[in-house]
Amino acid sequence: MPEPIDQPGQYVGRPAVSLRGIVIRYRGHHMAGARPARVTLPSASVTLLLGWGQPLTIRSGPAQGVAPAAWTAMFAGPQTAPMVAGFDGAGYAVEIDLTPLGAYQLLNLPLHHLAKTVIAPDHIMGPGWAANTTEQLAAALSWPRRWQILDALLARRLCAGTLPSPAAAQAWSLLRERDGAVSLRELSRATGLGQRRIQQLLREHIGLPPRTLSRIVRFHRALAVASTGPDSLADLAGRAGYHDQSHMNRDFRALSGRTPGELLHLVRRRPAGHSSGHIQSFNDFGLPAPSSRCT
Repeated sequence: MPEPIDQPGQYVGRPAVSLRGIVIRYRGHHMAGARPARVTLPSASVTLLLGWGQPLTIRSGPAQGVAPAAWTAMFAGPQTAPMVAGFDGAGYAVEIDLTPLGAYQLLNLPLHHLAKTVIAPDHIMGPGWAANTTEQLAAALSWPRRWQILDALLARRLCAGTLPSPAAAQAWSLLRERDGAVSLRELSRATGLGQRRIQQLLREHIGLPPRTLSRIVRFHRALAVASTGPDSLADLAGRAGYHDQSHMNRDFRALSGRTPGELLHLVRRRPAGHSSGHIQSFNDFGLPAPSSRCT
């Protein structure tokens, strides 16, 4: 029997089988009051937020023309800098985390249009879509019912979607399998396409150029290694695939605004999760998390 929907906390739902590989997970939030700002680290994933009650306030983050503002609904595209956001009062929110290739297929949109920014869902899904969907979610009597509503809405959208290029999927798979340690020349050789074409495909399907994607994948690899207890920062740099410790230091500061030592301390407090097909294991990094219940 599902728990009472009015009980504050965080809830996690799994998408329908037909949406696996498209939707990573659903996350529901019921805030009884203000929730401290949380840090979301750079990722190639795409997140759709739908809320009612107090809106989400973005305090810093997206690099492309987004001033601090309150959002009741938004798409957050692939990011190259940490985003800091929080709720200033009571409310509800649902987050739908999408794989980059899943977002490409669902949204029928080249993902470079979403990169390093946030955008109102109606600009992509059509006028009134966010309000209509939020109304359905708010009226549901349980979190599992909300996941079912999202399953149905997204499945219908998927039927009209554009399948990703097999070459783009192969290049993205190689980048992840090798923790970012693959050159553009190697991607070209593996796919049989020219280097410029590979760059175009990854920008269209994932949203970011190959070099940036490699940095983000390697960064998340370093966080995963850090959770296993490396002997030193030099050991962490070597195991994560950095040229040396100074290389790691530069990337950590650029991608998180923190030093490797600071993030190492946080990782040890909150070990990494794991999800295949994306790199969004470290959301809410280092900040107190509400109680989590799987439904």
